[in-house]
Amino acid sequence: MTTTIIQKTDELVAPTYPRLPVVFERGRGTMLWDTEGRRYTDFLAGIAVCGLGHSHPAVQQALAQQAGRLVHVCNLYYTIPQAELAAWLVGHSFADRVFFCNSGAEANEAAIKLARKVYQDRGERDRFRIIAMEQSFHGRTMGSLSATGQDKIKQGFYPLLEGFDFVPFDDIAALRAAVDDTVCAVMLEPIQGEGGLVCPSAGYLREVRHLCDEAGILMILDEIQTGMGRTGRLFAHEHSGITPDIMTLAKALGNGLPIGAMLAQEEAARSFGAGAHGTTFGGTPLIAAGALAVVQTIEKEGLVARAAETGAYFRNQLEALCERHAVVEAVRGQGLLLGLKLNGEGAPIVDRCLERGFVINCIQGDVLRFAPPLIIGAHEIDALIQCLDAIL
Repeated sequence: MTTTIIQKTDELVAPTYPRLPVVFERGRGTMLWDTEGRRYTDFLAGIAVCGLGHSHPAVQQALAQQAGRLVHVCNLYYTIPQAELAAWLVGHSFADRVFFCNSGAEANEAAIKLARKVYQDRGERDRFRIIAMEQSFHGRTMGSLSATGQDKIKQGFYPLLEGFDFVPFDDIAALRAAVDDTVCAVMLEPIQGEGGLVCPSAGYLREVRHLCDEAGILMILDEIQTGMGRTGRLFAHEHSGITPDIMTLAKALGNGLPIGAMLAQEEAARSFGAGAHGTTFGGTPLIAAGALAVVQTIEKEGLVARAAETGAYFRNQLEALCERHAVVEAVRGQGLLLGLKLNGEGAPIVDRCLERGFVINCIQGDVLRFAPPLIIGAHEIDALIQCLDAIL
């Protein structure tokens, strides 16, 4: 069966992903099973997606109940799950309004459009440029790709959208020098995920917030990978004691369901009036009901605090690993979004971990990424460390 599925996929599905030769067919909690019956501990969670783990009963129940009641109507009508999910997000964040969509890239597209429209509505038509960060990642649709600061994934897609400038991440002087009266927003991640799990220095996000206020421009935070408890706070920007004007979410918001969200303060959000933006499936009843169960479970099970506690334990174990192995240069990240910076290629280590029953991945060629479900336990972390000790 495994060979058949791999062959069928390779023949029929666009080859946009460098897949590993494993066919997963079921999951439960922190565990995955392939079609050969082998069990794996998941330290990737679909790339920071399945915060509750796989097949959580609360999400299963919410989906089953909603599927038997109402799956979809268009957004020309009101629905209960969408309203309740919006209320939860607004009640647990800085935002006044939410726009629902289907992915992180779509959420970032919405943020880009909103930032520009805010100033268009004010009559400032020359203020449309957005400053983003080198090595950032905001998605692969044309707008989000244009805002991404990695040339290697832009190849073949030029010309991209105009109006994006890039400065080094964690360099407030470079950002200040780039701001002029044509800029409408600064767009960045609190931690650069696909860029190598790069954390800014203490105070950097506060300085960005101050600069945006000083210049009268918007601060957009992409929390698609860092949000929903991943770093030990519900949103990573809370560590810095700031609030953005606009924030984007996806990934762990749906625990595997296709949902994205753009959150904004009222002053900006009012520019998205009727007809300004839209999506067929954004906030549809089935997915909104599932996402509502996700966020309620995060809160009910105390998973944000658990991520902080378990993340500290995990980091300590990785720091000790770093001291034992010369191939490891540094530990990066925060909470349960962690990485090992290597002085060599990481892909062979990913392969060897998979052979031993651990799912991780490698970014930027030399950074091992760990983004497990927020329910991961110390004993599972210890088992991974033992595996890495044997491999490194």
